[in-house]
Amino acid sequence: MHACSIPPAALRDENAVEIARVWIAEQGLHCSMKIGLYAAEDGPETEIKAWGIILADLTQHIANALSAEGFGARSDLHEALVEALTQELNDPTSPARGEWASKPS
Repeated sequence: MHACSIPPAALRDENAVEIARVWIAEQGLHCSMKIGLYAAEDGPETEIKAWGIILADLTQHIANALSAEGFGARSDLHEALVEALTQELNDPTSPARGEWASKPS
């Protein structure tokens, strides 16, 4: 198993919360998520907006990392990521499958 490292800021912050893990395993995408973290504030609309922001921020971080690794200009990479995401959302290459596991106690 090859896990990613924990960011230094998460190690320093005693209030840090892991919100998602994403794995490629058994030839498919597998993930666990902390859902409901934001809904307690104002309801499901807040949760949905928060996840939209998280996904948007994640594309920024991916573009930054790809650019730092020499894949091209950050702005071009971000544009390509958004285009690829939009294409996948509109015409998925495979269905999202799986079950929702209850929150750990």
